[in-house]
Amino acid sequence: MLIAQLSDLHVCPHGMLYHGVVDSNGALVDAIDHLLAMDRRPDLVLLTGDLVDEGRPEEYEYLREILLRLTIPFLLIPGNHDDRENLRTAFSDHRYLPAHGPLHYCVDDHPVRIIGLDSTVPGSHHGHVDPDGLTWLADTLAANTTKPTLLMLHHPPIVSGIDVMDQYRYVDGAGLRAVVERVGNVEIVLCGHVHRSMLTRWADTVLCACPSTVTEIDLRLSAGASPSSHAGPRGCMLHLWNERHGLVSHTSQIGVFDGPYPFV
Repeated sequence: MLIAQLSDLHVCPHGMLYHGVVDSNGALVDAIDHLLAMDRRPDLVLLTGDLVDEGRPEEYEYLREILLRLTIPFLLIPGNHDDRENLRTAFSDHRYLPAHGPLHYCVDDHPVRIIGLDSTVPGSHHGHVDPDGLTWLADTLAANTTKPTLLMLHHPPIVSGIDVMDQYRYVDGAGLRAVVERVGNVEIVLCGHVHRSMLTRWADTVLCACPSTVTEIDLRLSAGASPSSHAGPRGCMLHLWNERHGLVSHTSQIGVFDGPYPFV
């Protein structure tokens, strides 16, 4: 099974630019075309938050219009730029999304079980899951402790080293970590939020952050460094599951580059 991950789309109302400078809507079209042109088309696409820029109904309306181009099944979770209720309303036909409360869900229709965890805190930009959400996750994981499982949430529950992003990370991640550590079948934890690739060991598994389809937040590791971003490189993740060999994840850059050349 091949699972693609797109993150931090920041779709704006039709004709508007992200922060007034970047065409995030056109960038999403490019990302979708990138997936559709692959030599092996993904079986499923995961959209890991910040689907739109300000959580407005008209942004979700345009997001849905762009996603008509994506002829691959997809699952989504919210990020800190999303509005939970507007998202729920816009995607009411996505039956895996609960009708009330946080948008936690489990989809068990594939060789890999997919768990979506809503780490948004309405009105804030940091991430967290309340005790009820952690209980839901613990019960969901305990229901099957052998099937390979992929957990996705928007906010990485770790310190990245980028000060400006760590102010808005998933805070107090010890509770979440304890829940994930209880089981041994979480193959990977997928996040967005940081607008760049990032990889670490966490909770006895692997945590991986996905690039944004729009901008890359600059890797500025000095304490107190001013925030900055570039309009690229843009990318997505590809997670290849094989029953015999397990899960392998690849970063795939979106764009036009010289080549192909007849060598490896």
